[in-house]
Amino acid sequence: MRRLGMILGLLGCAGCSFFTRGISQQYNPETGEYETPRHEVVYLAPAEDAMMSARRILDAQGFDVIDKEEGMAMFSSFIPDVIPPERFYIQGERLGPRQSLIRVFRIRYNQLSPSGPDATSRAGQNPWPNNLPTDFKNIPGLEGYQPAFGYRDLDIEQKLLALLEMAPALEPVGGNPPVHVGSVIIEDSAEAGEATALVAPECGTPVEGASSVMKAGGVLLMSDPLGTQEVPSALVRMSCEATSQGLPVTLAVSFPSSEQPLFERYLASNGDAAAVQELLTSSAFWRRTYQDGRSSRAMLWLVEQARRLRASGKDVALAAIDSDTLQGNEREAQMAENLLKVQASRPQAWTVALTGSIHARSVETNWNGKLEPMGARVARALPSTRTLDVGFQRGSQFACRYNIWGELECDVFGISPSQEARQSSKQAAGLELYAAQKPDGFHGRLYLGALTASPPALQPQRQATAVNQAPAAK
Repeated sequence: MRRLGMILGLLGCAGCSFFTRGISQQYNPETGEYETPRHEVVYLAPAEDAMMSARRILDAQGFDVIDKEEGMAMFSSFIPDVIPPERFYIQGERLGPRQSLIRVFRIRYNQLSPSGPDATSRAGQNPWPNNLPTDFKNIPGLEGYQPAFGYRDLDIEQKLLALLEMAPALEPVGGNPPVHVGSVIIEDSAEAGEATALVAPECGTPVEGASSVMKAGGVLLMSDPLGTQEVPSALVRMSCEATSQGLPVTLAVSFPSSEQPLFERYLASNGDAAAVQELLTSSAFWRRTYQDGRSSRAMLWLVEQARRLRASGKDVALAAIDSDTLQGNEREAQMAENLLKVQASRPQAWTVALTGSIHARSVETNWNGKLEPMGARVARALPSTRTLDVGFQRGSQFACRYNIWGELECDVFGISPSQEARQSSKQAAGLELYAAQKPDGFHGRLYLGALTASPPALQPQRQATAVNQAPAAK
């Protein structure tokens, strides 16, 4: 996801020490210093989309932008009130169909000497001084000035990272019909349809600190990122630990409640290929045209682990609490009602709900207008409810987002944490509770390290892979 050793060769920072600190350096919160990065970000996006996103950033700041090299190079108009003159240069590089490098430079122009040894000495030589990268092509000139040097503008690149990797994941509901079952392939990881009823659950190691939130009758709301391997894996590991202590567990997941009969039949089955076939192909949810992270392979793996825990004698229930048609506050109210009914039906169980981060918040939010999330409604009815968000390092996620062209796109994207959710190299994986609830409604954070995308369990034939593949253990 990152390319080594490139930035230092392209910065050309001779004489850069007098520029505003932070332009060609980034603040490292672990050291408290501004540093020159040693890696370049490889975006999981087509180069054309990434370049257009960079252009939108400059457009929003009022710059005119000129395309060069079939859109893989761009030059802005001059930056106002900067003397000597400067302009932005954006350089794109295709590394694959959905992999790209985007470098944003500021080019400074120096005034030409009208005559004399300085002008004569340049004749027949490389027109760029040594501190300007030699692969800059067709840099527009300016009468009386020549490009002198370029330095990376990492402030703009950070805005590009946020635009491409911090966009909210969407959950398409309504108007998302299922595809015909003949257009998908299901590959079962069990040998030749072998029954897996007696196969032990893949519990992995316990989640550090998770036992502090395990309580009979308690409710824990876990937020996304869904569409990753690590979040369902953590939930399974926590469920294993709770049931090993004799605590009943109810797993509430953001599947439409209409899927509940299918889940019950699968949980009572032996988990063979025929049972998987029935679960997925009888369902409209797993076959939606636009698949988001809720129907990932990792979520199907979670369902299978719940079945194995039950088959091994553990008291585990799986509850679908979402809606497949409602939106906004109506959807939040329905999810809350479903979760409260599930909790009331098993009052001695530890209830853990896995949903998107907006749904899990235990306070109102102004996102998309005034919204009262499911978590806020549940916490009002059950004040002891606890909510967790996720801390992580940059990785990948399968999600649905609006791309730069305004189209809904469901694919593997890069995902970067906010500064608050960023997991430092010194922060161990595990669960940490806050001393007091945060303003955003969370009571703690679950640190999971670098995230790994989990594509849909059902895909077109050319994309199909094993559906029972386990997430990476943490």
